[in-house]
Amino acid sequence: MFYLVQSDVGTQIKATVTREDTGDLVDLSDATVRLKFRKKGSGTVLFTLTSVAVPDDKDDGIAIFAFGSGNLDIDPGNYEGEIEATFTDGRIESVYEKLEFFVREDF
Repeated sequence: MFYLVQSDVGTQIKATVTREDTGDLVDLSDATVRLKFRKKGSGTVLFTLTSVAVPDDKDDGIAIFAFGSGNLDIDPGNYEGEIEATFTDGRIESVYEKLEFFVREDF
């Protein structure tokens, strides 16, 4: 579970993508990696973030997502995300497990 604060700008999360069957790191160096974000239980994607990881990190399966202006201007509550990698050869792979988020009100 990731804990976020409503209306924050500059929050980042880091995910390491591995193969379920072997535990091996997924080489993301030739992929565009995105995080789709939605309210838990909803079918509507609120926004999509593209990984800002540097190439050396992407080789090691690392994806870094930075929340920007307006992304967290949402109601407090439970949200979920899906990581999806689109490779240069056209393959699309989604991480099966959803990321869970809780957004609380700002002070």
